[in-house]
Amino acid sequence: MNSSGQPLAGRTAVVTGVSRRRGIGYAVAHRLAEMGANLLVQHYQAHDRDQPWGADDLLEVTHGLRDVLAPAARFGDVAADLAEPHAAQDVIDAAVDAFGHVDILVCNHARSGGDGRLADLDAGMFDAHWRVNARSTLLLTQAFAAQHDGRPGGRVVWLTSGQQVAAMPDEVAYAASKGALVGALKSVADDLAGRGIVLNAVNPGPVNTGYLDDATTDRADRLDDIRRAFPLGRVGEPDDPARLVAWLVSDDGGWVVGQVIDSEGGFRR
Repeated sequence: MNSSGQPLAGRTAVVTGVSRRRGIGYAVAHRLAEMGANLLVQHYQAHDRDQPWGADDLLEVTHGLRDVLAPAARFGDVAADLAEPHAAQDVIDAAVDAFGHVDILVCNHARSGGDGRLADLDAGMFDAHWRVNARSTLLLTQAFAAQHDGRPGGRVVWLTSGQQVAAMPDEVAYAASKGALVGALKSVADDLAGRGIVLNAVNPGPVNTGYLDDATTDRADRLDDIRRAFPLGRVGEPDDPARLVAWLVSDDGGWVVGQVIDSEGGFRR
């Protein structure tokens, strides 16, 4: 641990999908800021505006993160539609331009909606999820690795989902795109490890980012069943996976390589 008590002091982290204070990305960025990291966060408000839970004021999001930065740490943010082919490179370039080097990448972003059962899908729906959930994550990782100079502490964390532990028949496009990351994880982790970069993935399970609230849920017919499936008496909250991600990107997490870690609070499917 750094002598200041901030284990990420002097390191720079890029966290994607940070546009809502109820989101996992915000919770992760908040944790890393408290640990002393410089931060660059990516957001894309247009996606959130289309969801039942809506979008936040970005100034409130960024001010909330600036408020917990360590005294010597710096902050930046960038708007990017990660469905675009060059957006991943643009995000990493923005971080390198601002901070000189990126030590940590957390790919939290995801496309939600525009999905369904297999019979309901078409090529465009599959492609929309693939571009955001899988392709951009791999391209972000590629761009991160290209700028990494081998210094200690290179970390990448992908956020996946529970498609490897249970069926998701109503979200086939989403499950397929996130499943592609699980399938590629060990191969990419092996490639990166030789360059001093540790890659893992976290499945956060059902986390209430607004979609498990009565007023903003998109699955009202299943809401009570989902809540009852948590044996610890509460649903998942954004800081639950954030704590795990923070540990994985710290020096203490450096001996875990190429793993998908299910952090679901005992969720009973």
